[in-house]
Amino acid sequence: MSSDLTRTVDTAAELARLVDVPVALDPALRETYAGEWQGLTNREIEATFPEQFAAWRRGEPVRRGGGELESEVAERMAEAIGLAVEKLPEDGTLVVVSHGGAIRCGLGALLGLPRETWGALGALSNCCWSVLGPGARGWRLLEHNAGTLPEPVIGDDD
Repeated sequence: MSSDLTRTVDTAAELARLVDVPVALDPALRETYAGEWQGLTNREIEATFPEQFAAWRRGEPVRRGGGELESEVAERMAEAIGLAVEKLPEDGTLVVVSHGGAIRCGLGALLGLPRETWGALGALSNCCWSVLGPGARGWRLLEHNAGTLPEPVIGDDD
């Protein structure tokens, strides 16, 4: 399954071609909507929305630019993934192609981590993956940011 945004659709199509499976597109897997922050660099955001930016940097829940809260992203990601998992055969594997911030929120929710700790998961590099597996008390993180290249994640959001 994949976000319906172009970057992820292209990646999902290549993966699906390799194993000859269809891709289900789901807008619930889109990146966090950042409202008026969309398309701006951190420097531009800090200059235009200094108080909101400072609160976000401190890790406070912020509706960035009037957009979504991380908890809302986590909820929609976890719900979409949960519904897809329910439809899998017993030994099935679900591949989710999404975006770094949305994946971090979804992982945090699926693992039952407190929101304020999600940042510890770090940024997910492009074309890298995380692996969850079932555990006795819910999901377990088996791999994270696997396939990382030696270069750091490109971006200005730490």
